[in-house]
Amino acid sequence: MSPKSRGRPAGRGLAKPRRPPVREVRLSDRVLRDARRIEGAEDVLDAEVWASDWLGQAWIEAPLGEREPEQMLCLEVTGRASSHPSRHGLAAVGALARVAPASEHDMLEGTVRILAETQPPARILGAEGWTPAAGWKAVDVWESERVLFVEFDGPTPHTVMASVLDVGGVVVNKLAVLQPGAATAWGDLREDGEVPMPLAGQPAEEVLAELASALRQTDMLWPRHDDQDFVALRALAWARCRGHLGDWPEWEALPDEQRASLIDDFVATAGLGDDDVTRSLADLFLDYGDGYLTARPLGWSPGAVMLFLVDWVPRKVALDAEQRTGLPEALRRWLRFALERRGVAPEWIEPVVAEVDASLPEFEEAFDDESSWGPAKAVAAELVKRDVDLTDREAVDDAIRALNAEQLARRLIQE
Repeated sequence: MSPKSRGRPAGRGLAKPRRPPVREVRLSDRVLRDARRIEGAEDVLDAEVWASDWLGQAWIEAPLGEREPEQMLCLEVTGRASSHPSRHGLAAVGALARVAPASEHDMLEGTVRILAETQPPARILGAEGWTPAAGWKAVDVWESERVLFVEFDGPTPHTVMASVLDVGGVVVNKLAVLQPGAATAWGDLREDGEVPMPLAGQPAEEVLAELASALRQTDMLWPRHDDQDFVALRALAWARCRGHLGDWPEWEALPDEQRASLIDDFVATAGLGDDDVTRSLADLFLDYGDGYLTARPLGWSPGAVMLFLVDWVPRKVALDAEQRTGLPEALRRWLRFALERRGVAPEWIEPVVAEVDASLPEFEEAFDDESSWGPAKAVAAELVKRDVDLTDREAVDDAIRALNAEQLARRLIQE
């Protein structure tokens, strides 16, 4: 026995057998495991909700740089289902084919045909499609929220509902699949004292076009909208309305004549006096209303007032001392002027005006926080410090050139 091996336990020092590497469990693996729940399903709507939920998980878990997470999931599921044919794999691919993006339909449907040659047919295969039968829309008095309903005929009649918020950008807040006739019960679900949202019938195709437009804008948000009801039904909603998606609407600025007329009418009725401060603030309110309010340019709501004061003005607008002092009262009077013009009842104007006082403390704090200023506001504030007349285009251009030269010189010195 050699000195090195004396007393060593038997087998010690021998090479250990290699274990096969543990393969990462991908989302597609989880999909196929879970597909056993639908392989015998009779209700095709249940199968669509199942597939939409998994596609939603792929979408919400994808990093910013991943542009086609749903397509990748479909590709992986079809590959795994094809390499290990099974009835539940056939059911998974068939369910995905009903709600996946249109670009994946040929691949998914082709895989269904191949798998169906060797596997017992899943009951959901070959089910008829859905026909939009009726549409409704409810809009609040400020046009800051919409609720869309579309009733569908088909294997399992049902209603797709979407809640759409229109404050600071369009976002589909929630989605739901409801029983037929759910829209007609909308009024009964509203409680006394809630903001009025009267329901009106609309052609189903128009409601689906609105839903498609709202989904497109919601998909552009980052971080992605993560309400679970939205994520789980996003793919199903897209499948129902994608064919109604129109082109991006052309945005046209408020005509100069209409802008001037609104400012003149406000100055004449607001009781603040006809001076540069009042007119400049009215012009500021129109800038926000025309560029950021869905019901432009006078469609203010409590949420719009909050975002204007707490976010938009602090980030983007440089105010001199007189404008800052006059802003709260001018805004209160502008809100009354704007909403009266829109025909909003006085009882629903008051909550909008009250939001001015509710948001003022945050406004004051945010406005003085230079770290939150956008580049344009930072430059404008510097020009004001230098007593540059911001209405003099030539003076502004000269001052900006001087600022740029100073910044370049500082960078050269630091290097």
